[in-house]
Amino acid sequence: MNKIPVLLLLGLALGGCGGKGQRKDDAPVVVSAIAGVPRPADPSLKPLDTAARILMGATAQGLVRFDAAGGVEPGLAERWIVIDDGRSYIFRLREAYWNDGSAVTAAQVVRVLRRAAAPGSDNVLAPFLSVIDEVVEMTPQVIEVRLKRPRPDLLKLFAQPELAVFRTGALDGSGPFRSAPAGRNATLLSPAADPSRIVDQAAPVPEETARLIGERAALALARFTARESDLILGGRFTDWPIVAQADIAPTNVRIDPAIGLFGLAVVNRLGFLADAQNRAAIAMAIDRRALTEALMSDWRPIETLLPAQLDSAAAPARPGWETLPLDARREVARARVATWRRAEGEAPSIRIALPYGPGAMLVWAHLAASLRSVGIVPQRVGPDASADLRLIDEVAPYDSGRWFVQTACLGCPKELLDLVAAGRDAPDLAARALRIAEADIALTVDSAYIPIAQPLRWSVVALRLGAWQRNTRAWHPLNHLRNETE
Repeated sequence: MNKIPVLLLLGLALGGCGGKGQRKDDAPVVVSAIAGVPRPADPSLKPLDTAARILMGATAQGLVRFDAAGGVEPGLAERWIVIDDGRSYIFRLREAYWNDGSAVTAAQVVRVLRRAAAPGSDNVLAPFLSVIDEVVEMTPQVIEVRLKRPRPDLLKLFAQPELAVFRTGALDGSGPFRSAPAGRNATLLSPAADPSRIVDQAAPVPEETARLIGERAALALARFTARESDLILGGRFTDWPIVAQADIAPTNVRIDPAIGLFGLAVVNRLGFLADAQNRAAIAMAIDRRALTEALMSDWRPIETLLPAQLDSAAAPARPGWETLPLDARREVARARVATWRRAEGEAPSIRIALPYGPGAMLVWAHLAASLRSVGIVPQRVGPDASADLRLIDEVAPYDSGRWFVQTACLGCPKELLDLVAAGRDAPDLAARALRIAEADIALTVDSAYIPIAQPLRWSVVALRLGAWQRNTRAWHPLNHLRNETE
């Protein structure tokens, strides 16, 4: 890769600023969120960008929420029980208040959850909430979520910012922070009052507050290097090459062990991609190790749809070509392309939709070289353009094989969609596990999705944020950054 544009971009962003060491420990925590503007947004109407998602997680809580390690902790619910063989979750709400001091009621919680799970909702988690039969206000302090079928992983869904409870009109939540505008791309966060404390609560000291800024990765890295921020969140593969050019100590750069999907979904099954063997030829052509190592030396490639067995009845399905070395794989792929070319009179052309950024340029360079090596003509298109293959780069919200098969099946025909839906509609957990395994096998045989790696998620963390932890959700709540405030 030509490094001059990256260095120039970073130099312009720095504007001559420099500096070493850490910011003062009694200063507000300054957080850069890569991409987006930290403004309230309704997740039932549109997907949240990175900055809005972080803001939602900071100012509104669901029945439960994530802790620093990616585990589930109480949110609006102080405790809960699961009964009826996993078909009923009963939550007892704690005392909580909106910005104006009015109490959060069970009826309000019920209304938000029903809206998120309603058919036609644009909430990104709506496809995984269809198992909810009813959300019922049992008493002013107790609600019940009744399910059509048992789901042991429901709590991790409820902990997602997309299921935070907020007032639709005001777009405000119950904490743990209150927000106030602090500039065009910034929001000031102050701790919400804690109703469990009887004594008068003093105004927060500076280090208990946070300033959340939405900005591009180069600006965020420049800000951190200049000792003007403490934390960068939302880093993806697209901007990873810039990190290597920034003057940041390795101890500050953190990589999450994220679990999810990073690969190519087949979204157009016309022409060359109409045949499963041709789709497999593309999967065989890719040099995954060269691609991942070009970005980060220890980014591990993967060749299966499921990263582990999870809740499937079987280990991840493995493609038939997995045992072949790369050279042999490419020989098979070249033969498939040659057969197509003899029949059609021209080489197949494949459009690949990728995001923007220097990391995406590296990924494109390796994908293009791999496809050209077997006689395919690759064409790069933008992330929202019409395409044949589309990159999926998503962290799983919960550890279920159903999320993987559902999310990977972007352009699947009806028979595959029916197999995926069978896992959703299975009457019990044993049947669900079998249906997930069947869908995994079917998608692998069909080459509906071409796995490459697990998602690359990075942060830059000041040492004074001692409570920050790596986790598989790649989610870092702003109320779990400093040890003394945990």
